[in-house]
Amino acid sequence: MAPTGTTLFLIILVHIWFCTLLFISNTCKATRPTPKFPAILVFGDSTVDTGNNNYLKTLFKGNHYPYGQDFPGHVTTGRFSNGKLVPDFLASMLNIKETVPPFLDPSLSDTNLVTGVSFASGGSGFDDITGSVGGIIPFSKQVEYFKRYIVRVQGIVGEKEAKKLISSAVVVISAGTNDFGFNFYDIPTRRLEFNISGYQDFLQNKLHIFIEELYELGCRRMAIAGLPPIGCLPIQITVKVESPHDRRCIEEENLDALVYNKKLASLLPKIQSLLPRSKIVYADVYMPLIDMINNPLNFGFLETKRGCCGTGLVETGPFCNSLTAVCDNVLEYLFWDSIHPSQAAYLYISKYLEKKSIPELLDYDNQSQPLVTLFDQTG
Repeated sequence: MAPTGTTLFLIILVHIWFCTLLFISNTCKATRPTPKFPAILVFGDSTVDTGNNNYLKTLFKGNHYPYGQDFPGHVTTGRFSNGKLVPDFLASMLNIKETVPPFLDPSLSDTNLVTGVSFASGGSGFDDITGSVGGIIPFSKQVEYFKRYIVRVQGIVGEKEAKKLISSAVVVISAGTNDFGFNFYDIPTRRLEFNISGYQDFLQNKLHIFIEELYELGCRRMAIAGLPPIGCLPIQITVKVESPHDRRCIEEENLDALVYNKKLASLLPKIQSLLPRSKIVYADVYMPLIDMINNPLNFGFLETKRGCCGTGLVETGPFCNSLTAVCDNVLEYLFWDSIHPSQAAYLYISKYLEKKSIPELLDYDNQSQPLVTLFDQTG
């Protein structure tokens, strides 16, 4: 018996309703993809400090204008740039969350805590004396904060799930530049007891110990950043180049960074072999930065030898402030101040790491299932 007009209308209506629900469901899934890691945990210096120094008695802070002028909402978060940093971009690319908060933020929600934080502190380094008089968080203290983090996470999700989360999280470690700048090149504290090769080995031994400490606390997947081309930082050019009209990278310092990075890339597989079920990868930040410096027009940059803030020669931290003029178009500048890259440069570095380093971390046997059901990942 053929359906009546009313019955046919109801069948069509139900079909439309079903298809609409299916479309909405698929759309929701498309806008909220599964995170590749349940959390991101960050250790290091000002390149990855998302605001911890705000809560310290230190002059080295980025919680004042013009820092953060291009951050969402134009908020001065304490990041040492005009906007986001590499951890923020990586967290977004990995579908974890849009930004990584500092651990010391007292307003952290459970969701933001569980999905990862930064323990980094501007001015720190692997060497204990780096920033020792600056009131910043040394690496030994960053480990202590991480221990507190674990206890807090256990209180939220339970000990068993916390262990899974820590072992599945991506750990980012970025430091070393301050060690060479503060202790070897500009202030020769360590140069009195080490040659450059010896100091490189000294720092990498410190890093080795730090990695083992994180491993003992449950971390298994770590990305370790090498050094940038230190000799191309505007502050280093200002210190070393006599003529203000002949600003060029200090090649000796860049060669030192390349040697350090080669040693690091060789060391990390050896450390990994000593730590069962670990995945420890080298994150190359030198190559994307030197590519931007040597081929600026390919990335939209016009200025690579000075920062956007002030003269771009020396201003950083407290000297880059609300009374300091800034460039007309920060998108044309590779560096934001005399030390730190701009948000645009950090984005290019992040894309490079997403392509080169993250796949190595994802290629990991016996991966734990991401804890995506614990919290709404957009919270």
